[in-house]
Amino acid sequence: MIRLSDPIIIGALSYLIGNFSSAYILGKILKKTDIRTYGSGNAGATNALRVFGKKVGILAFIFDVLKGILAVYIGGRIMGDKGKLIAAVFVVLGHNWPVFLKFKGGKGIATSLGVLLYLHFPTAIVCIAIGLLVIIKTRYVSLGSIICACLVPIIGTIMNKPFNRNYFIVTLILGVLAVFKHRSNIKRLIDGKEFKLGERIK
Repeated sequence: MIRLSDPIIIGALSYLIGNFSSAYILGKILKKTDIRTYGSGNAGATNALRVFGKKVGILAFIFDVLKGILAVYIGGRIMGDKGKLIAAVFVVLGHNWPVFLKFKGGKGIATSLGVLLYLHFPTAIVCIAIGLLVIIKTRYVSLGSIICACLVPIIGTIMNKPFNRNYFIVTLILGVLAVFKHRSNIKRLIDGKEFKLGERIK
């Protein structure tokens, strides 16, 4: 039986899980550095890769994916499919705007990927493949992320049959959030000043 408090509990728990900023925590523990003071100023896996190198960047990426999976799993246990979708949105909100870091977090791509892996694995795999192709071709992680964020609602609708309106709305929200958080990257891409994969920030 669903209680009125369930969506609030799921939203709050998911937001708090999202507040676990892997790049920030790993930077502080391993490098004694606040990731937000270097590179793009973003507390996310891509910036951790540029600033701290492959080991920290990959760890941050894995942890961010896992927290997306964890939040959706918990949401599903509490409230079924609707709980998963509520958790999907709020864990990304928590990652992007964490209250414990004065709302200065990441851009939500790895966490959104974790969410998508749990919600609909085939869609996630197709989007990963497209994103990797774009990144390999252009060496722009941001471009691959933006393209995938825009394609997720479309690919999800095609692959996730029958059509699920709530699933479509949630993936659309996640796509909009990702594009919004990448607006500075979009400007740098247009100006030809975007960082490429493999560039280190000193």
